[in-house]
Amino acid sequence: MHAHLRAARRLAGALAIALPAPLAACTADPPPPALVSTADPIPAEADAARDELAALAAAAQDRHLTATYTLTTGDDPARTISVTSANDGSWRVDVPGWGRGGTVDVSLAATADGLFQCALPSAGHPEPASCVRLGAPDDAVPGKLDPRVQHPFTDSLEVLTDRRAPLAISPATPPAGMSGQCYSVDSTSASLNAPLDVGIYCFRPDGTPSGVRAAFGTLTLAGEPGAAPATVQLAGPVTDAEPVGRHAPTEDPSPTTQ
Repeated sequence: MHAHLRAARRLAGALAIALPAPLAACTADPPPPALVSTADPIPAEADAARDELAALAAAAQDRHLTATYTLTTGDDPARTISVTSANDGSWRVDVPGWGRGGTVDVSLAATADGLFQCALPSAGHPEPASCVRLGAPDDAVPGKLDPRVQHPFTDSLEVLTDRRAPLAISPATPPAGMSGQCYSVDSTSASLNAPLDVGIYCFRPDGTPSGVRAAFGTLTLAGEPGAAPATVQLAGPVTDAEPVGRHAPTEDPSPTTQ
């Protein structure tokens, strides 16, 4: 009987020693959770690429020149685009075979007097060159009149220098025929309120645009740029005519004889 009492006393002592540990574990406050950031960090190389491209685009804004570019679009024959960026900030871009189903060469120009579209002598416009005012110098070209090839030399440069623009930028391999530093430019917004075509943009170190590959086609610098004029000249006099559209005009059906 004494043995049973001693065993019971040893068991009670063991329980008294063991109970405080689990009780302390239940009553102690849990450690605070570690703070975890939910923001996706910007990769260092992407941030550096954006800085590099912004610097080149800023140099391009200050780069005044005359240059020609080869435009290729799918299976269509290559065309030569003429670009003039004058010392006074005016500009002109000539685009052959753009208007009226590819039969009219057009020129877009912005001077101190406004934004103009000019119809150049061509198969669909045998008359001398004439121009139509589209708006103020800083106005956007209306969508139905916009060949888009002028943007990489004009207002797209402003977007590329804007660090707040919703763009994703990364280094890119130069497409065939292009030189300089190239960057892939994509939009991070469903609606980019800027005249920027996503694609690949290439620049020489001095800011000369050496090529662009975008939805409108591929522009590749052809030859060495020339000196810029003091200002651009319109291709012809300004008239009250209608601007040249992209598509060939459709003839109205003849009225049905009753």
